[in-house]
Amino acid sequence: MSNEYIEVAGRRIGSGEPPYIVAEMSANHGREFQQAVRLLEAAAAAGADAVKLQTYTPDGLTIDCSNPHFRIDGTIWAGRSLYELYREASMPWEWQPELKRIADALGLTLFCTAFDGPSVDFLQRLGTPAYKVASFELVDLPLLRRVGQTGSPVMLSTGMATLGEIDEAVRTIRAAGGRQLMLLKCTSAYPAVAEGMNLRTIPHLAAAFGVPVGLSDHSLEPAVPVAAIGCGACLIEKHLTLSRALGGPDSAFSLQPDEFRQMAESVRAAHEALGSVHYGLGEQERASRRFRRSLFVVADVPAGAVFSEENVRSIRPGDGLHPRHLQDVLGRTARTDIARGTPLCWNHVG
Repeated sequence: MSNEYIEVAGRRIGSGEPPYIVAEMSANHGREFQQAVRLLEAAAAAGADAVKLQTYTPDGLTIDCSNPHFRIDGTIWAGRSLYELYREASMPWEWQPELKRIADALGLTLFCTAFDGPSVDFLQRLGTPAYKVASFELVDLPLLRRVGQTGSPVMLSTGMATLGEIDEAVRTIRAAGGRQLMLLKCTSAYPAVAEGMNLRTIPHLAAAFGVPVGLSDHSLEPAVPVAAIGCGACLIEKHLTLSRALGGPDSAFSLQPDEFRQMAESVRAAHEALGSVHYGLGEQERASRRFRRSLFVVADVPAGAVFSEENVRSIRPGDGLHPRHLQDVLGRTARTDIARGTPLCWNHVG
């Protein structure tokens, strides 16, 4: 099965289409509704096509337990319990209908990451046009079946996953009825570094599963999303914060509005620059064509004189004979007097 694109709220996302830019709000709302609204406004001003929220409760993700199994280590959240982190980062569900209304008014598409059955049911009632599944939930096959059963487009992050795990997840979603599927190359490190991105995986994923592929990027390196576009990514997802100085669980790997705007502009420019396979004269090159090389008389040549390397050369501009004819001309004679700086033509050659 091959799907070259998915369609979200009437917008095609896939190979050959303009890149789709998603601003991930995540925990950067700081559990303040007006801050969430300002993030929507900032996303629209920075050129995002969509904003993504995360729809979960801490009790839906884990349990309130502080034994070593539930303690975080090796990340920027080291020392905290999973429950504490998710309680701080979670967005109240009652905000989300109003945020969707505001996003609609701003011209933004709003969709969400679902983390369990209740969040899928809630988002179905909310009418969001697509679902994201996070890398950590790629192995949750019951959740994947539930999301697939909605029939909505699904964006599945692949951080940490083996090729076999991705294959199992894709098969699960498709078997449940999911027909519009996109995979997102992701490095599940916070923040991620450029040398760990492995962007050459993007075309491999597209070929292996016959789906469009995007990038969920947790790095702060401006070149990464641009390089991803060059590798065939058709969606770029980046975290957005009003200011990293505000702090919060996700601020360290989030872009500020001016950075996000520059990223979006660069990504779209990269897409335009890729263009298509093309040889020959381009529309923008027409004015430059006449400055190619051609054969010119570079010293006065009287009638009957022999053309030589001293009086005929291949130089710019391109108003004379093609340089390929230089050997045809040398040794022949001039039919008439020819002044220095005259483009050579066959009428000059005897």
